[in-house]
Amino acid sequence: MSENVTLTIDDLPVTVPAGVTIWGAAKKLGINIPTLCHHFDIKPYSGCRVCVVEVLGARALAAACSSPVVEGMTVLTNSPKVREARRLVVELLLANHPRDCFTCARNQSCELQTLALELGVREVRFDQAKPVWEVDDTSPSLIRDPNKCILCGRCVRFCSEIQSCSVYTFANRGYSSIVTTAFGKSLGDVRCTLCGQCSVVCPVGAITVKDHTEAVLTAINDPEKIVIVQTAPATRVALGEMFGHPPGTIVTGKMVAALKRLGFDRVMDTNFTADVTIMEEATEFLHRLESQKGLPMITSCSPGWINFLEMFYPEMVEHHSTCKSPQQIFGALVKTYYAEREGLNPGKIVSVSIMPCAAKKFECQRPEMNASGYQDVDYVLTTRELGLLLKSSGIDLNSLESAPYDPVMGQGTGAGTIFGLTGGVMEAALRTAYEVVTKKTLPNLEFDAVRGLTGIREAEIDLDGTTIKVAIAHGLSRARQVMESIKAGNPNGWHFIEVMACPGGCVAGGGQPISRDINYRAKRIQGLYQDDRNLPLRKSHENPEVQTLYREFLHEPCGHLSHQLLHTSFVNANERFHK
Repeated sequence: MSENVTLTIDDLPVTVPAGVTIWGAAKKLGINIPTLCHHFDIKPYSGCRVCVVEVLGARALAAACSSPVVEGMTVLTNSPKVREARRLVVELLLANHPRDCFTCARNQSCELQTLALELGVREVRFDQAKPVWEVDDTSPSLIRDPNKCILCGRCVRFCSEIQSCSVYTFANRGYSSIVTTAFGKSLGDVRCTLCGQCSVVCPVGAITVKDHTEAVLTAINDPEKIVIVQTAPATRVALGEMFGHPPGTIVTGKMVAALKRLGFDRVMDTNFTADVTIMEEATEFLHRLESQKGLPMITSCSPGWINFLEMFYPEMVEHHSTCKSPQQIFGALVKTYYAEREGLNPGKIVSVSIMPCAAKKFECQRPEMNASGYQDVDYVLTTRELGLLLKSSGIDLNSLESAPYDPVMGQGTGAGTIFGLTGGVMEAALRTAYEVVTKKTLPNLEFDAVRGLTGIREAEIDLDGTTIKVAIAHGLSRARQVMESIKAGNPNGWHFIEVMACPGGCVAGGGQPISRDINYRAKRIQGLYQDDRNLPLRKSHENPEVQTLYREFLHEPCGHLSHQLLHTSFVNANERFHK
């Protein structure tokens, strides 16, 4: 059997590997075949039938997303027959869809809305027959509106195939069909990790991230409040997409300027506390390595992963670093160290985070995240929320001159910036651990062995004669494989493991701009690697603001005050959610 297949699509010849779908072959030619149920991250489903094409000689239209190419095949993607079939499918979907586009969170970014415009659907000839469902807002991070669901099944398949959580399922039949949770429970009552990937793959507004914009604006407009904002590493290579830039464009300075224009009193960098995280975690790992207790040690800044760990593997939490995420370390320090240094009343500080992550909205509300004596982080806005807030405030990111972060907690290193991608936390920790152990300058800062977007990556690092075996997993189905391997006795001999809930890491978090670019993760990752190379300092322990923090306040990594403010404990989330 030939390894390649040659066919003709819209009078254009194309040769592709055997097994490629018509959709994939058309993509190679630059021909866009619209889809609603198909998504490049998950297996073809061919449920919506929007991607139908005409194959000459075939009895019926074929679903391009799931039909493999055949040698000599002739395909028409835009014939009158195809266009009429697509319009009919979209019209039927619109018949059972709410007509609230102007007030929908996905207005102007809705795939159904866009498709209706492109196909020229100007009227809906059918009466609505779908039942009215109750909106579910019980989750700390997500809102689910079944009335807007088009039954594409993307959330069902992504949650099952990529995240291995299987939160969603189909129920009922006919016009009563619905995507729901097991036994129809509320989203807040099931084992949802709040990663938010379902909101990213949803083509419409059926699953959205909770919006805290108005609460933040209220704080900004309160003269009694001091509103301090931090920006996560991954936001700087994604926010620009909402203003026409390609994925991976670094807009750090413009983002800082925009936040200052919005009225934040201080704008600081989460990279600073990512560097603090490395000081704590690298020290913790070396302590565990010396004592041979608690190995392998797992590191992560992903609250979606922490939720997964506490829900599915609570008996194994002792393997996880006790260090808080950079977001929560920032919150604890801004209302203690920073308030004391600047002479501010911590009770008047409102701590805001700009994050790529939906689960961060839950993380800041965790009852243990109040080491400062207050809720350490008050509000979290996603990158998407910030982009929309800037637009509603009349602030054009592109027209702004770059501005610097404010001092004391505003300087970060390249090690901090790569926290935003899979393998980055591990690489940042190794840069510091190597120099702490060997007392030598690291000859090459870039650990290529831990980089990439493949599945579970493994590497061996020589720490002055001691071989450290590390592993990196991104996406919760891979995380599950790692945990099962540890349960089986850690046959790979891992010492240090990094896990991120979202495929690709924070660059592809549930709160990032939604992209249909199949390579968007890789482009954002390359943007962060470039940002790392651009920065004058690339190792956490060389950050002068971090050095000042330890010299004047914390005194030493993993010391008494560090444990009080920067470390945490874990729970059995099944007890928390199912009392």
